[in-house]
Amino acid sequence: MKLAVQLYTLRDDYKTGEEFLKILEKVKEIGFEGVEFAGFGGCEPEVIKAKLDELGLTAVGCHMGVDNFKPETIEETIRIAKVLGMKYVGTGGAPHSTPEEVRELVDIYSYANSVGEKEGIKFYYHNHTEEFELNFDGRLCMDMIADGAYLELDTYWSFCGGADNYSYIKNTADKIILLHIKDGIDRKPTALGEGDNDLLSVFKAAKEVDMEWLVLENDEPVPTGIEDITRSMKYFKENL
Repeated sequence: MKLAVQLYTLRDDYKTGEEFLKILEKVKEIGFEGVEFAGFGGCEPEVIKAKLDELGLTAVGCHMGVDNFKPETIEETIRIAKVLGMKYVGTGGAPHSTPEEVRELVDIYSYANSVGEKEGIKFYYHNHTEEFELNFDGRLCMDMIADGAYLELDTYWSFCGGADNYSYIKNTADKIILLHIKDGIDRKPTALGEGDNDLLSVFKAAKEVDMEWLVLENDEPVPTGIEDITRSMKYFKENL
């Protein structure tokens, strides 16, 4: 398995495009092999790709709004993905509070994946807690979304939602393409090993299903993003 970091974790560690590119250098120095984007720091995809190639980093995926997956916008979304060399494009969340909203999501993702299949790109959905708490017509919200989307399982929010991560990963392996590795206490994220998520069972399941990438994320890094992911990398090295 290879390790990436969701750059949302580092959003407060840079202000300019130049600083954004420097953050990629720090990510590489800490030991990560890939990055997942949440915005591009004001840089053009071509500039970012040149920096990734210089550093030997892989663009694993990115979070965009689902409006970028619709017929009028998907061509540009796929262009960006191809420039960056990404096989996966996703979103960090979308309206899912009613059966109607979920059905709309399924339609958007079904369309995007029908187009993406021809281009070698898969479109994925990243969960929060509610997708594991809501049920519609006897089905878990997360499972309904998976009717159209591939999944990026955020293993802390699923844990908070009552999921058994080991079982969910094993039983849904055909739909899960990325795992967000996250820890926390009382729904407040922490660096890895500083919370109460059962990360060792997540690692065990990830190995058993041959997951390619584990993506670190912390929504609330302390005291800085770089320092936080450095502590988490130490946990990876000691426990993975």
